[in-house]
Amino acid sequence: MSDVRHVLVLPDREAAEEAAEALGERFRLDEEPQLVRDALAGEDDAEDAQWLLVLRDEAGRLDPAELDAFAGEWEGWREEP
Repeated sequence: MSDVRHVLVLPDREAAEEAAEALGERFRLDEEPQLVRDALAGEDDAEDAQWLLVLRDEAGRLDPAELDAFAGEWEGWREEP
């Protein structure tokens, strides 16, 4: 069993929450994605934060290109490992 993870970077909390819900519906995930706030370096304001969705993919069944296109629907992207 591998520990494959995908990280989607989204511009704000609302986009991240909407994407997390849609991810489960579109990709039939085994578990909920983890939602993480990622403050930009040197910034304390919540407006200057990106939000990350961390997905475990131990079976390796999620296509990175599909995840990148999915994140783009919310003006985000998939972070390369």
